[in-house]
Amino acid sequence: MPVYEYECPRCGEVTEAIRTMRNADEPVACEKCGHAQTSRKHSVFMTAAPRSGGGAGDFGPAMGGGGCGAGCGCHPH
Repeated sequence: MPVYEYECPRCGEVTEAIRTMRNADEPVACEKCGHAQTSRKHSVFMTAAPRSGGGAGDFGPAMGGGGCGAGCGCHPH
């Protein structure tokens, strides 16, 4: 299931939520101030599923991408 980011217009906090695509545009309450009218941000596509070959807790991008370029291993090989 995809992970979406929602930004609070009141305090600027970004909250993540695992939701179905059908519910992606519905607001999520802000985790910091409780404001109910957050808006979904456009972000890098992530899923709440382990990468192939990974162990428990080895979560990451579901699809290849450019990586951050910092040598941290996030770039697919």
